[in-house]
Amino acid sequence: MSLMRQIGLLVIGLVLASLLGSVAVSTASVRLLLQTELQMKNSDNAQALALVLSQQQGDPVLMDLQMSALFDTGYYQSVTLRGADGKPKVERHGPPALSHAPAWFVALTPIVVQPGVAQVSNGWNAIGSVEVSSQSAYAHDELWRCVTRIALILACVGGLAGLAAFSVLRRIRRPLDDVVAQAHAVVEGNFKVVPESEVPELRGLTQAMNAMVQRLGGMFEAQAEQLHVLRIQAHCDPLTGMSTRKHFMAELSSALGRDEGPARAGLVLLRLRDLVGLNQRLGRPAVDEILLTIAKAVKAYPDRVRGCLAGRLNGADFALWLPAPDVAGETAHALNEALRASLPAIGNGIQLALSAVDLPRHQAVGQWFGAADAALAQAESLAGFAVVVSPPVISAAESGPAGLAGPAGMAQGEQAWRAQILAALKDRRGRLVAYPVLDKAGHLAHQECPLQLQLEQGGAFEPAARWLPLAQRSRLTAEVDLLAVALALEAIAADDLPRCVNIAPASLLDGGFVARLRESVFQSPQAARKLGLELAEGAAVAHFDLLLEMGRQLRPLGVKLGLEHVGAGLAEVDRLYQAGLDYVKLDVAVVSGVSGDAARAAFVRGMVVMLRSLALKVYAEGVSDAMDVQALWDCELDGVTGPWATGRAAAR
Repeated sequence: MSLMRQIGLLVIGLVLASLLGSVAVSTASVRLLLQTELQMKNSDNAQALALVLSQQQGDPVLMDLQMSALFDTGYYQSVTLRGADGKPKVERHGPPALSHAPAWFVALTPIVVQPGVAQVSNGWNAIGSVEVSSQSAYAHDELWRCVTRIALILACVGGLAGLAAFSVLRRIRRPLDDVVAQAHAVVEGNFKVVPESEVPELRGLTQAMNAMVQRLGGMFEAQAEQLHVLRIQAHCDPLTGMSTRKHFMAELSSALGRDEGPARAGLVLLRLRDLVGLNQRLGRPAVDEILLTIAKAVKAYPDRVRGCLAGRLNGADFALWLPAPDVAGETAHALNEALRASLPAIGNGIQLALSAVDLPRHQAVGQWFGAADAALAQAESLAGFAVVVSPPVISAAESGPAGLAGPAGMAQGEQAWRAQILAALKDRRGRLVAYPVLDKAGHLAHQECPLQLQLEQGGAFEPAARWLPLAQRSRLTAEVDLLAVALALEAIAADDLPRCVNIAPASLLDGGFVARLRESVFQSPQAARKLGLELAEGAAVAHFDLLLEMGRQLRPLGVKLGLEHVGAGLAEVDRLYQAGLDYVKLDVAVVSGVSGDAARAAFVRGMVVMLRSLALKVYAEGVSDAMDVQALWDCELDGVTGPWATGRAAAR
């Protein structure tokens, strides 16, 4: 039983005890008063009757008449005249009057009154005595009326006192509820401060809780700073702060493997020529300044455009990946002009070679660098600051405006693509492909379920990479995501397996999306408890408030919320502990090669510790190497997904 309920019952008990006690005391007082008055009535009436009878000079007839007159005009039970020998001479008796008070009340409050007795004489001679006994039923009636009035008044007073008491209890309970909610929020990783209570005894409690929450928030921020240092050590070049070749290649592989983004992108390679000769002529400090100048120019693009990747591949080579079509050449020329203007001020003889390629995103990483390296070799054959831009490569599977990817052999315009996507959504021609997320024991944590659409009636189901770019441009991602959620709920209801689907960040910008999503989920309350919704890390950075509102709407229904492709961008989420997340999935660029790199393993372990402090589960995505999987188990991750997990699930 809760403390407030115990206090409430105690207050009710005290009020009832007070009421009963007051009624009992009042009843006893009124009963004693009525009993005293009745006794005085008997005595006074007996004295008056004795005086009247004494004046009749002993005449029996006159005395009988006087007694009858008194008996008939009063509420008497008996009037008796006794002789000097004590024997009754004249008697008048009436039946006991019936009381209107309840029988139990009469039995509980008896009124016992002795008869009034007075001496009757004739001059100096004693004739006898007279006894007068009044009816007590009328006293019980009056006592009952008094008691009911008193009880009613006391009940009203008690009710008002009870309301006042509960009002005070509610005032006390409010800060207690705030503290309880604050404690639950801390368990969920949400460090919020509550207003201080106006009750002096509770003010100290809220102050202590707020101080604890602020301290925990400070610890989290310190942990995040430490994690930032570990990330730089694991992923960044010590001189320039850019991604190392290993991390850049992992990031690029991850970006190329995602469904979202344009169908084509660009890669720019930059090489500082004759690095050894520059070191000999200008010295190490000057060369370091040259490299820092180049790094600053290259890093300006990821700082301005989300999704850009930049890295230092080796001592003299830099790379910049641009998630947009037909901009690589322009970017290479802009970099060339900017560096041509700034580098000569550091020293003479500085030369750069730049190459730019524009390729479909489904090309392998090796093909990207093969084309870029070939163009870079041509640039190196030229003197000074040279740029070579390879002509765009259009694959057979590409068609539509801006190289929009689509099913092979389906050359058509944007309007036709939009119509096909709308038709597929209207007819619900979609299916979910399941990829398992396994824990250390090999048990299924949930299934990742990307959506595929059948764009042509009776045709093949196409992966999202082929049609999602146009769906984003046509603002159809909300409809796509609603279909994916509906299919996931139906599948969960059928086999009771937990599933998660991806939600495009663009869908959050649709004003009615969350309300429609909540309505869809609300229709399947049982399946909703095993549904997960995942958004890319960038959604938490760019649309944090929308993500927060989505969690407020859906998490009470049992839906789990997670972030995928989590990496360095997580540090940009300044209120991560308020996001209301259930889990995160570390990007393949973060976990790839963790088994052979102690710095990367330390960074992953640090991320796990920080995220666990927010009560989040941590998974790794895109894992293919068994050694990496074992290293991730050593880092205490909750689960992994990717080729390794798919192969293990298939083997079972």
